[in-house]
Amino acid sequence: MRLRVPGTGAAAWHAARMLGGLGASVVCEAENQGSAADWAASGVMALTGTRDGDPVLPPGQAASAVRGALLALESLCAQAGRPVALPGVGVLSERAAIMGLRRDAPRAPRGAFRVLRAADSWVGLNLARPSDEELLPAWLEDADPALEEVVARRTASELAERARLLGLPFAVLPSGPDEQLIARGQVPEVRPFVLTGGPGTRRGFLPPTLVVDLSALWAGPLCGHLLTLAGARVVKVESLSRPDGARSGERAFYDLLHAGQESVALNFGSPEGRASLARLVEAADVVIEGSRPRALRQLGIDADEVLARARDKVWISITAYGRTGPWANVPGFGDDAALAAGLLAFDPVTGVPSPVGDAIADPVTGVNAALVAVACRMAGGTWLADLALREQIAATLELPGEPGPPGEVAAPVARTPAGRAPELGADTGRVLAELGARC
Repeated sequence: MRLRVPGTGAAAWHAARMLGGLGASVVCEAENQGSAADWAASGVMALTGTRDGDPVLPPGQAASAVRGALLALESLCAQAGRPVALPGVGVLSERAAIMGLRRDAPRAPRGAFRVLRAADSWVGLNLARPSDEELLPAWLEDADPALEEVVARRTASELAERARLLGLPFAVLPSGPDEQLIARGQVPEVRPFVLTGGPGTRRGFLPPTLVVDLSALWAGPLCGHLLTLAGARVVKVESLSRPDGARSGERAFYDLLHAGQESVALNFGSPEGRASLARLVEAADVVIEGSRPRALRQLGIDADEVLARARDKVWISITAYGRTGPWANVPGFGDDAALAAGLLAFDPVTGVPSPVGDAIADPVTGVNAALVAVACRMAGGTWLADLALREQIAATLELPGEPGPPGEVAAPVARTPAGRAPELGADTGRVLAELGARC
């Protein structure tokens, strides 16, 4: 496939880089310049820094990479005869806009993640779930820990080892390649996705697409949302007993990501529910999931086996650190995964470390996942796209280019949802009947 990418700045450069990595022949005259302006325009810079200080320009080029991925996705859809107008780089801060979040270094805007100083490195702790706070005494081996003081006396490796043992989301600012990146072949250069599989008869067009979205929160749902905008039919599948936690958050954010989709809710604890889940997965052209591999296997779903039976299917797997390697089952969320990639800003006046934006690895991953899904559908065949939150960010660091001046720093702004998302299970009976699944 031959594509011409318009533009001359950082976003066009990143679009060409992404499309080339997906096998396209790309014509592009852009130079990687002006990434600072994308940070400022995205709303992320406004969320980076201390509450009372000035916004801090983040390192790296994640904002330009996202704008480039959106441009690449629009280019693919236009090539396929389905032109679409996608949102801009502001997708990185829409949740913060809806929730009214502010920068608050050394904490992330939502407050659950904070940067701490260990004896030998900067580290990050994410108390994203109620159970995480309960693990602190066991993690630090102290019944009543003074968190900052205890962490400051321990080495980063000691803290990381116990955090992984307990399943606590924790990250260490890297000083070089680690065992996980090496095991996944992500050295010397980190790619944003690891693709396995192969094309069928190359189409060059985008066929009607049924997407079954098993993911939750932000990264996977953003992928599903962008595919909805691109014309796909998206069916969101949830557990009756443990639905997407985002349903209990800001309704406007949930509506933004899920309006125009269908909702199926199943009892994953019953044989009937698991059988229906299997049928939905078999019927899908694209599966989006954000679980560690063993979690789906416990429900009788194995991505490799599903793809082996298929002739034309794309499996989008989103995890914190990747499906393979020694960290495959390590938990993580957007803020800690970004720090584990090496993304950390520092106030130039006070030196205070600052998380970058609001869970930035999530929306970066969601945008890239949508691009990969469309590219693989246009290629045909069966594909497993392994996207690690950490690697999405790591792929945007240490790149050549001149950032230039940031310009005006924009506040986070969210789009208006296109409608209301369906209530939990609103379409279960109809969808299962249509696809021949058992209720």
